[in-house]
Amino acid sequence: MTSRLNPDDQRRVDEYLKLPQNRVDRQPFRPLLLLLLVLVVVLVLGLLSRMLAGLVTG
Repeated sequence: MTSRLNPDDQRRVDEYLKLPQNRVDRQPFRPLLLLLLVLVVVLVLGLLSRMLAGLVTG
């Protein structure tokens, strides 16, 4: 993607982003872990709703 900034402004932005206080080390994205987390949350909420329904109707 080309920048809409002029070269001097783009250079200043690049220098700013390279400063240590502006860098964030991130762990790699793990989609399977996210999928597992979503499945666990859905399962727990489903079980909780069944337990509550059993208390109300039982």
